[in-house]
Amino acid sequence: MWRRLAKWSVGSGNREVIGPSSWLADEKKCAGGCHPCNQVSVALLGISLCPWRWKVFGNKWLSDKFTRPFVQCVCVNMASYTSVSKKDPGLLMTELGDTHRDKEIEAEQQPGDDEAPTRDQWDAKIEFLLSMIGYCVGLGNVWRFPYLCYRNGGGAFLIPYVIMLVFAGIPMFFIELTLGQYAGLGSLPVWNCIPILKGIGWAMCIISAWTCIYYNMIIAWALYYLFASFTSVLPWHHCGHWWNSDACVESWGVANKTANGTNFTRVSPSEEYWHVRVQQISSDIGETGKMNWELSLCLLLAWIFVFLCLFKGVKSTGKVVYITATFPYIILVILLVRGATLPGALDGILFYITPDLNKLRESQVWYDAASQIFYSIGIAFGGVLTMSSYNKFNNNCQRDAVFVPLMNCGTSVFAGFAVFSFLGFMAHELNVDVKDVVATGPGLVFIAYPEALTLLPASPFWAICLFFMLFMLGLDSMFVTLETIITALVDEFPTALARRKTWLLLGFCVAMYLLGLTQCTQAGIYWVTLMDWYAAGFCLIVTAFFMAIGICWIYGIKRFSSNIKDMIGHEPSMYFKVCWMFVSPALMLFIFIFSLVTYSPVEYNGKPYPGWGVSLGLLMAFSSIIAIPLFAIFALYKQEGSFLQRLRAACRPTASWGPSKSAPRPEEEVTYNYKSDSPYPLYDPRSLEYDMKHNNGVPGLANGTKFPLYDPRSLEEERSSKEAIANGGDDISDNVFTSV
Repeated sequence: MWRRLAKWSVGSGNREVIGPSSWLADEKKCAGGCHPCNQVSVALLGISLCPWRWKVFGNKWLSDKFTRPFVQCVCVNMASYTSVSKKDPGLLMTELGDTHRDKEIEAEQQPGDDEAPTRDQWDAKIEFLLSMIGYCVGLGNVWRFPYLCYRNGGGAFLIPYVIMLVFAGIPMFFIELTLGQYAGLGSLPVWNCIPILKGIGWAMCIISAWTCIYYNMIIAWALYYLFASFTSVLPWHHCGHWWNSDACVESWGVANKTANGTNFTRVSPSEEYWHVRVQQISSDIGETGKMNWELSLCLLLAWIFVFLCLFKGVKSTGKVVYITATFPYIILVILLVRGATLPGALDGILFYITPDLNKLRESQVWYDAASQIFYSIGIAFGGVLTMSSYNKFNNNCQRDAVFVPLMNCGTSVFAGFAVFSFLGFMAHELNVDVKDVVATGPGLVFIAYPEALTLLPASPFWAICLFFMLFMLGLDSMFVTLETIITALVDEFPTALARRKTWLLLGFCVAMYLLGLTQCTQAGIYWVTLMDWYAAGFCLIVTAFFMAIGICWIYGIKRFSSNIKDMIGHEPSMYFKVCWMFVSPALMLFIFIFSLVTYSPVEYNGKPYPGWGVSLGLLMAFSSIIAIPLFAIFALYKQEGSFLQRLRAACRPTASWGPSKSAPRPEEEVTYNYKSDSPYPLYDPRSLEYDMKHNNGVPGLANGTKFPLYDPRSLEEERSSKEAIANGGDDISDNVFTSV
């Protein structure tokens, strides 16, 4: 308040800064001084107005340095008095010829250099939902889920998949949504609720950083194929190019040889295009080879797209998702309708959904279901927490925690129908079984699916649709992942980074592009596979496990439920509480132990990696996990006392922890009595003039004010204020307004 009013005095003619209205200049020096210009000194809502630059208190003169932080003294003609400002309630608006008042008010409302700017929020609820759907629905829904479904018993796989969704996916998704929305903070400062587990936030940032490096390379591949599709004949349609070998066999040749019963090893044109033309693949990860400038430019373009989507924060992201989150669904519907009309599509769909209940006896099926749930809805990446931190405080996060995972899983099942309808058609045309054309990961979207498109009329059009869809699927997942890191750092260090967020984002994009250039070499596909295998593997499960344990057993399930009640009006159901405390941690512990038991080193196309490559991958995985114990030790070190005292202190929320700034603040109710017999309203300058004449020069004051100076109730000062003014202000230091 003082700072704002002090700013108003700069460059304002006869305006000067003096003390509060109770600290009036004496009648002779101030009020009397106004007579030469036929004006009067008025005290209105805590603002003293005077044509002369008197800086006096009682009979004492005050220095500029002492009086600068206080209230405005302005020369005002009684006839020019108009009304109370609508933009700044309680301040007297006068017609002083100041045409820049509106600009001054706007400038006053801007934060100072040492203050962080106001945090953004979503302009509309639909923007948050689209961002969450776009983040969760990614490339894994298209290239991983259909394959897992086929490998684990077809339709029978949906049974463990739904069970894992209900008892692990949705509850953990709800935890992240609640944390972000309640505190309104990113994945680093939000863990002030449990300082000893702040390493979870750093683990999320590290996992997201590794993911950004290789995930944007996949987007670059999609851009490469998209540009290559703008042709009359797709380059992977026929053999005979410089990148094809003698083993290359086109689709019609496969059908003829299969019909003749000929045994042969076939390499498709799409496979050679992927490995030889696009990747120019080397023998292993140790053979780096030369840089592929085409992929380098595609990667640069991908990072430019990401930067443009993020440089305005959620204001730009919220608009981009209207396209990136909805367009893939349009393309999926088009591809499904087209695929369902093709011969052999029914065989592919039946191969996809036919249940094999015997598979449910295998633990691998349950592990695949649980891991797919965690990876697909983005648990422990920090993206869910970050996006929800831009919500309004009273948003119904419980409803969102159910809707978004269900939407994500429904999309996975729906995408499986579109994928297997084309694979069934491809198997029919090649005269082979569906299982002989099924692939997963990059092999599905860059080899199997492109070849299936070459069998269609107007194949370039369908290829453009496919790869533009992949680009959109990857883009919205990508910019949420990067926003997780940027938001976390800005919220953790607001003074240093809040005003430099765009530069911080640019620096990250440039740095990650440079790191990603290793994936544009001839060994690039090996690096992408290595990072995908380790950087976002079992470390996600470990991070999510500690998050569930920390919230339920350290922060406290009662306190957490109370936080949810503050936002949505009621506590979560018993289903959520039981899952958080027992079921979800048990399932995550099962996944982690099973992943250790069944661990196998990374490989690509059956080629094992060298020992140093495997060790490097393990370092990537543990680089995030190690942050949890390291920051726990650091949190204990910062406390004082015995070990148990340090442990208790590190497990308690810090003083800065609490609801977000968007949370409603209850108004303090204070009763007051205005002790003045003036017949004029409080906001009328004549009220002061009356008191000056009839109350010994002292305006009407009351006791115990709790209000800022511009509020009329602020005139109710402590009872000693009158005595201090009457005595010349000897004890005025004890009568400062307590609310300012």
